[in-house]
Amino acid sequence: MLYVYKSMLNRLQNDARSSIIFGLALLMPASLFFSRTLLAISMLAFVMICLLHPRFKEYATKFLHTPFLWMMTLLFFVPLVSGAWSADQRLWFDMTFTKLPLLFFPFAFAFPLGLSNRQWTILAVFMVILSSAGSIWSMTHYLQDTAGIHEGYLRSNTMLTPLDNDHVRYSWLVSVAVLTAVYTGWQIRHQQKMLSLFLWLNAAWLAIFLHILAARTGLFCLYGSVFLLGIWVMLKSRRLMTGALVLLLLTGLPLAAYYTLPTFKNRVHYILYDAGFIRNDEYLRNSNDGNRVISYKAGWALLQQQPVTGYGFGDIRAATHAWYDENYPLLDEREKIYPSSEYLVYGAGAGWIGLLVCLAAMIIPFFTRVREKLPWYIIQAGIAGGFLFDIGLEVQFGVFLYTFITLGWWSWLSTNRTSEK
Repeated sequence: MLYVYKSMLNRLQNDARSSIIFGLALLMPASLFFSRTLLAISMLAFVMICLLHPRFKEYATKFLHTPFLWMMTLLFFVPLVSGAWSADQRLWFDMTFTKLPLLFFPFAFAFPLGLSNRQWTILAVFMVILSSAGSIWSMTHYLQDTAGIHEGYLRSNTMLTPLDNDHVRYSWLVSVAVLTAVYTGWQIRHQQKMLSLFLWLNAAWLAIFLHILAARTGLFCLYGSVFLLGIWVMLKSRRLMTGALVLLLLTGLPLAAYYTLPTFKNRVHYILYDAGFIRNDEYLRNSNDGNRVISYKAGWALLQQQPVTGYGFGDIRAATHAWYDENYPLLDEREKIYPSSEYLVYGAGAGWIGLLVCLAAMIIPFFTRVREKLPWYIIQAGIAGGFLFDIGLEVQFGVFLYTFITLGWWSWLSTNRTSEK
């Protein structure tokens, strides 16, 4: 009788824990659109609840035996250790503190979330709805000043977006939402036809919106997804005609967008205009791509100057500014940006070891077992490729999206997730 009682009590505790985790999994992405403080609080609560498990030692050991998880934590420990040779301790602390989810989230996700298939579907649909609602919010601002925004796209500006106007991170979130909508709609197409149709219509709209927004990060991930899908269909499914049609769609999307969407067309014109100065190695004030290219040069130069230890994450800013002052003295202060690649940031901060750790953390997911490889490969390819041109791990939204999306998809697609409690 006592055994039955303990079993029922454990069951109730597990159910309550899973319900709280599910609620927090909904609250965290919603907080992206409303409050940074609420996001931080909900993340902390999520980690604490995940770790409240009667088999703590067993799942802590699982973390140590899962390279995908502990390798992600090294993205935190590398900046942490660099504090030993960082002169600017305040900046080092800020940069390291921002990366705390890289330490706690992988450990938390080593424990079973206990979510049912229905809850995973609800979470996926919720993410799609959030992204679509954000796109509608952006479009309302776009429609209020269409001419002004079109003109702004000729000067590297974009329309307003959620996430405090962080169009880079938001566009990536939208590209993930497209994949989420397509994948979830496919999974439930026989059981919930109307919901499946709803998701696919949202996916189509969000793909169109990405072309209206014309943010390259989101488009890069979207086109990469279509390309991988086409190759997968041709090689794995052996449906050559279907795969060829998918790849044809890849070329048709940007062409259709160029001739129908003024924002996309103007962005292309600006990129081509900017590229002319880059090819001639000429400085153009307020250049978007030009400043990025210069920042790559700065990051590579810093890596060559300090290949063993790097400058320390607290001193990357001072080192890059010194390099800019010496090599590009005409740059305005606001144009002296960090190296625009996460790999180069880790290289500048911790030398070749830092760069290789960052690269390994991006590669190892491709060798991680999941139930369905195609969506997983698409997610990871977007992340690994995106960090070539983005420093998402240096900002709160970027760190959260990277950890939550990567670990969430891993847990969703994990071969062991259905039976663990």
